Amino acid sequence: MTNPNDRLLPTDLPESAAQLAAALAPTAAAGHFDELRGAAAPARTAPTDRIAGATSAPISIANNQGLSRPWADFFEQLGPEGFPDLDRRMASLQRQVRDNGITYNVYADADGPQRPWSVDLFPLILSQHDWALIERGVLQRARLLDRVMADVYGPQELLRTGLLPSALVQGHPGYLRPMHGVQPVGGTHLPIAAFDMARDAQGGWWVVTQRTQAPSGLGYLLENRLLISRLFPEAFSQMHVQRLAATYRALLDGLRQMSPAGADARIVLLTPGPYNETYFEHAYLARYLGLTLVEGNDLTVRDARLYLKTLHGLQPVHGILKRLDDEFLDPLELRSDSRLGVPGLLQAIRAGNVLVANAPGSAFLESSAMLGFMPALSRHLLGEELALPSLPTWWCGEHAAQQAVLPQLPHSVIRPTWPSLQRPPVLGGTLSPQDLARWTERIQGQGDEYTVQAYLPLSQMPTWRTEGGGGNGGGGSHIAPRSVMLRVFAVCDGPGSWRVLPGGLARIATDEREIASMQRGGSSADVWVQTDGPVDTTTLLAHNQSAPAVVHRSRQVTSRAAENLFWLGRYTERTENVTRLARIALQCLNGEDQSSQPLLAWLSTLAVGQGLVLPSVPPATQARRVFERSLIAGLTQPALVTSVGYNLRGILGAASAVRDRLSQEHWHLIVSTEAEFFAQRPNGNGGTDDGDYSPLEALRQLETLSGRTAAMTGQQTDRMTRDDGWRLLSIGRHLERLGFLAAALEGGLQTGAVFDESGFEAMTGLFDSTITFHAQYQQRRDMPALLDLLVIDRDNPRSLAWVAQTLRGRIAKIEAAAGTPGESAATGIPEASELSLATLCAQDAEGRYAALEQYLGACVRGVMGLSDLLATRYFTHSADALRHSVGA
Repeated sequence: MTNPNDRLLPTDLPESAAQLAAALAPTAAAGHFDELRGAAAPARTAPTDRIAGATSAPISIANNQGLSRPWADFFEQLGPEGFPDLDRRMASLQRQVRDNGITYNVYADADGPQRPWSVDLFPLILSQHDWALIERGVLQRARLLDRVMADVYGPQELLRTGLLPSALVQGHPGYLRPMHGVQPVGGTHLPIAAFDMARDAQGGWWVVTQRTQAPSGLGYLLENRLLISRLFPEAFSQMHVQRLAATYRALLDGLRQMSPAGADARIVLLTPGPYNETYFEHAYLARYLGLTLVEGNDLTVRDARLYLKTLHGLQPVHGILKRLDDEFLDPLELRSDSRLGVPGLLQAIRAGNVLVANAPGSAFLESSAMLGFMPALSRHLLGEELALPSLPTWWCGEHAAQQAVLPQLPHSVIRPTWPSLQRPPVLGGTLSPQDLARWTERIQGQGDEYTVQAYLPLSQMPTWRTEGGGGNGGGGSHIAPRSVMLRVFAVCDGPGSWRVLPGGLARIATDEREIASMQRGGSSADVWVQTDGPVDTTTLLAHNQSAPAVVHRSRQVTSRAAENLFWLGRYTERTENVTRLARIALQCLNGEDQSSQPLLAWLSTLAVGQGLVLPSVPPATQARRVFERSLIAGLTQPALVTSVGYNLRGILGAASAVRDRLSQEHWHLIVSTEAEFFAQRPNGNGGTDDGDYSPLEALRQLETLSGRTAAMTGQQTDRMTRDDGWRLLSIGRHLERLGFLAAALEGGLQTGAVFDESGFEAMTGLFDSTITFHAQYQQRRDMPALLDLLVIDRDNPRSLAWVAQTLRGRIAKIEAAAGTPGESAATGIPEASELSLATLCAQDAEGRYAALEQYLGACVRGVMGLSDLLATRYFTHSADALRHSVGA
């Protein structure tokens, strides 16, 4: 054997990239199938040395074994200099994941639910021979599961004859009695089914689990494909990898064909919301398929028909692609505490008015115990043996199975039968004799709660590990085998017909453990299925690419999306307003103007009115430093509903709910701004909360935040489609701006700050109009000049007249499009054009600007009334608006 401390001379290097990969890559662990080499792994020899540059790595040629043909082709496409470039590609992959905002929410993560999606650099490659077997077996199982569902919710012959135990089916919490006797629209219970498979040491495939409620992965595998195919374009093209788009198109066409409305069906994707673990893929999949992404409160049932709540009233819904577990679907008939579903949905399903993929009630099929009954069910229902065998499985609720399997526990996996138990699988081989005895006793006492499966060492695929290194293949980068499980999807392309997605989602175990779970820190990989025939080039673009006519279809804006966009605008403007106010206050408290009593009184009143300082805090006129400490301390308090931090969290929350409408840059800006603001708390000790504070540090932090909120405004202005959703966002912004600026000017009059030179400057600064004022009026410091610019100037986007005019225009367009009857919502917003500058500047006998104060008060009151009216008309759908919509 070559001494691992000796470096090979250039003449000793393998002649090809495939040979180099074979030399560098350790074999799989003994007893596992080696995907890289296409054979069972022998006892592993000493590990090969890691790459330290492709032309200078110490390599142990004794470990060189030939690669399988697909993997040899893959590495040959890297070229002779391909290995040093793998670190760069890995860095590019990780950067793209971050830039695209691909996340997977982990419920158990104490540091926050979101983490970047984990995907490996190398794909799992399947030959056409392997895929032909998988495809045949998956199609068979999809038909079989659908037949089982039809029987269990129909004649129940399988239960009467004992082919399925009643306790396992009807005792399962996922068996839904309200669905018994219901024939699904289109006649197919399971338009989508997913199967987790593993390969044994001899290369045979086994089904380990089956997913039927709301199988996840269809969105993530698409993203994986886009990422990896772009990093290895030569290999992807030359290896004839089958494409995915045709299957997604077939799924859409199949759902429309089976729905009550046929080709004109409106189909939505139902998500639990932004806090679900796979929410990213819900938004991504909806965008890719062209479906409306909805949550439960976006939908309503009227007269056993399902409707989508939109700005234009209620629109009929004919199909649901659901990503919500069955028990949460309808609080009237299932879980009464569910806030994720739609009251009355099961009634609409029973009436045959809506297609749901998948039909509610399939959860019992996901129990591990079901796998043990599949061979007999296949023979009875299909007259066929299973093409893909199930992993040997015993449900311990049957006495004979329990007695047969107990002696096999050291070589098995113990799984919970019911999902409510929420227990992780237990590897019998890891248990001590005492633990085995305890498990034996537990199974004997509560056998129905446990299912035992044979232990199958997962096959291992090559992965690329960059441990502490930079680019150019340095820093310990190496190929490492990791256990992998494959999830494959069957989708319905018409009544009683399925096709298999030519690819899938590979889940890779962490380190060398056998747990391939994303929730437990695992990774994923793209799946390349090779074909000897032509590669399908179908896309989701229009069928007839030469057709010159394009029918413009406005995007539906749901009431929930509209409300979140409205609040996204409000929170963004609030953040900008209170940030500017806090900056001006800190500058004045630490500058030459700190002796101006009217200015301090105005800032104190405004800060309390905006919630930046509690009313119990002494004003700045009495205790400047106490006031300043309270102002700084409150900036980052997320529990204080008017703090800067709370508003930033509000932006993030509203944006999360409408993420499918935001550009990647916009979303990334929101996430990074919120994270950095709380990571750099404005005090003197790097974020520790020990009572110390630093006005200068707070000012720097606020200045940074001002720049970022300005960038958010730019994204909202220039990167979003001008539909009714955007108009609601703009209305939210201008509603906040009008109320804030009117209250600020009103307070300036009441405290006399606008009559003080320092207060005058602070007022123009708060209106973000200082430069404009000095350019137009130079050194003037009088009320006519101030009111002309800040109140009635139609060219100043910060003037009250401009804001009110814009607000009225946005509302008018929404009302015209929605056909909103009755008085306009903008009636309460006063029109500044009705007031002349002379009228605004007129003073009464007491020296008060009565007309101006009346106008400012009307602005503040009008904003409050407008917010309530918009919610009633477009978000909550009050009774009057609802009757109008249904009648239309």
